[in-house]
Amino acid sequence: MRKLFGNKLQLNWKIAVLTVASTLLLMVEYYHYPLLPWTKWFSAWNASGLSMKVLDRTLLYFIIPMFIILVVFRENPQNYGLTLGDWKAGIVITLGAIILISPILWIVARDNAAMQNYYKTMFSGLPWSTFLDLFGWEFMFRGWLLFGYTRQFGADGIWLQAVPFALAHIGKPELETLSTIFGGFAFGWVAWRTRSFIYPLLIHWFVTTFTMIVAAGVLG
Repeated sequence: MRKLFGNKLQLNWKIAVLTVASTLLLMVEYYHYPLLPWTKWFSAWNASGLSMKVLDRTLLYFIIPMFIILVVFRENPQNYGLTLGDWKAGIVITLGAIILISPILWIVARDNAAMQNYYKTMFSGLPWSTFLDLFGWEFMFRGWLLFGYTRQFGADGIWLQAVPFALAHIGKPELETLSTIFGGFAFGWVAWRTRSFIYPLLIHWFVTTFTMIVAAGVLG
């Protein structure tokens, strides 16, 4: 029997909770959107419907992970990136990333028909709609998962959190989706380097908002 089943299986229960809970939360959003009953009322703020995800994602990707951190794990949220961290490095990296990526986003969003068709109807409510939409999203990937995985697996955890992040983009324009495994790693590295999810949130906020503005033809 021992040859069949091998040595005693030893699992880190927190890693199991992180992995199972985050996977289920992503599935719940997919199958039960809109989740909250008052989400439809909130949609009046943004005719594009983007803001309809704000309340759902805040609950699923920020409030529930925070509950697990505080009540189940009994840890300080700062251990999961809810802090300014190395703010000096964070500011430099954030500004540098914005400068470097802006020309690429301009070319892709302006010349790619799929990107234009997908994002041109989401212009209303910017930039706050994108910030609120991404806040919980970034906390789960670049806070909860990133710091939970890197604590157990070291820097390899940066790649691990990038996988569900990339898969969660399926359904968006192909070019964007294919790039997210690398973008997810890059965002994860920023969080890992600065010890905070705030700076990848700011970069992602810029990327999404700028892409929508260019795709909508506002900048020519």
